Amino acid sequence: MTEQPTQSGEQRGCTIILDSPDQAGGKIWQDTAVPFSGSTYRPSKEALPERLRKMKHLFDYGRESPEARAINFCRQGMFMQDYEDDYPWKGDFFCYFPTYHDMTTSQLRGYFTWRTHVRKGEFFPIPTSAAYLYIYELLNEIGTSSPEDSLKKLKAFETGYLDSGIGDEKIRHNLQRWMLEFAVIHNLPPETARECADPELLRKDESLTVLQKPEAYPDEEIFAALCVFAGKRQTESPVVLTEPVRGRQLFGETWKAAVSGFRQEEKDLFVLCFGKRSVRQWYPLANAVYRQQKRQLDREYLLDENRIYRCRNGLWQIEAYEKLTFDREIFYGFLHETDLRLRRYLKTGRYLCEREENTWAGRYVDCVIENDRRAVAEAARRKISINLSGLDQIREDALTTQNSLLTEEELADMTEATASAKESTLPADGLSCLSFDPLHIRILCMMLRGESVKELLRANHLIPSVIADEINEELFDEFGDSVIACEEDRLALVEDYREELACLLEETL
Repeated sequence: MTEQPTQSGEQRGCTIILDSPDQAGGKIWQDTAVPFSGSTYRPSKEALPERLRKMKHLFDYGRESPEARAINFCRQGMFMQDYEDDYPWKGDFFCYFPTYHDMTTSQLRGYFTWRTHVRKGEFFPIPTSAAYLYIYELLNEIGTSSPEDSLKKLKAFETGYLDSGIGDEKIRHNLQRWMLEFAVIHNLPPETARECADPELLRKDESLTVLQKPEAYPDEEIFAALCVFAGKRQTESPVVLTEPVRGRQLFGETWKAAVSGFRQEEKDLFVLCFGKRSVRQWYPLANAVYRQQKRQLDREYLLDENRIYRCRNGLWQIEAYEKLTFDREIFYGFLHETDLRLRRYLKTGRYLCEREENTWAGRYVDCVIENDRRAVAEAARRKISINLSGLDQIREDALTTQNSLLTEEELADMTEATASAKESTLPADGLSCLSFDPLHIRILCMMLRGESVKELLRANHLIPSVIADEINEELFDEFGDSVIACEEDRLALVEDYREELACLLEETL
């Protein structure tokens, strides 16, 4: 490096000389020409149909907001709404809130080719993001003649693309939500909106109506409404599996009795479980590429008894029951106590453990059980009339004839036998009235006290598995299930039945 002085002696700059020979081999690296740098070859550009070229020029790069994306999408979409192509889709495509601008020329041609077949009712697989592009078109009435036509084509897409198993099933949740919102903001008939909405959402609304006014519905519908929010825990209850019709009826009657009778802080059971309808802001089609074409008029849209949409000054609100207001503790507590007592009443087995916090529901269950017991007894009573006139005289004549034929010794024996029979029919205490083996009672008592029965079994030359089977058989009529389990020659009580068994053996213990 050498410095360049000026005439005044000041340093104004310097010259740097770079020398980079390979000291080891004496080689000097030189510039190498890039391949084809001097060639006239240029790769051919992808063919671009004139219609696509014009569409791309319609894109406004001025803004990047969601609203600007929707405006660009609608402008380009309307320009291409009748375009058709014949260029099969190749490759993959993934994009959130996709628009035409997010696609390459090849992808655009593949999409419009796929759309051409879809409009003819021919469905083929395509990446999910590209399928959403078609849904956005219909929501913005691109390629449709009216809102009714848009909704019809959206429904046809659900049937042909999703129901057939071709498309991604995850699309359905958004599609059904958007079809409902589209129907509301275009003021289409509520029955049309319900045909397109998520069936689960409608089922919950209908179930809330039934549970709110149970006196107006049969017990079968009340039980079905309870199952909508309770899930499998009710449909798989032994009460329903053992006696389907009667079980559903008892559950329905209990809910009906509790709703009409239970109050807490001036709230009935339905309000305590599900709260009241709340009002919140509603933003239709907010998670879709959608441009609102005109200002919404003030109106009220009643989808069903429990879901109302209102528009005021162009802003929407929804009034409905919200999942966040549900009190599952009270609702599940009611069902648990009902199930517990009905299992015992019907002797279904698989008994549940008591929970002190749920005992408030017991009075309503017991009332329903008592009514059912009376109804069963009334139905079982024989509807015949017996003429009892002269019956006493017949008995007296028969007794006189019998005594005249017996000797004094036979009369004495008969009197003694009658007295013994009367004495033997007196009720016994504890489990003795159940014809229980005394040794089995002793085994059960020891197990309830937590004592080992191993020595007792050995002293009496008993096999544990055999004893378990015998005791379970003796108690089956009472419990309808096994109360003792035998694992590796060791006896153990089934915990679900410990309390009931203790009550049964209370006097013996």
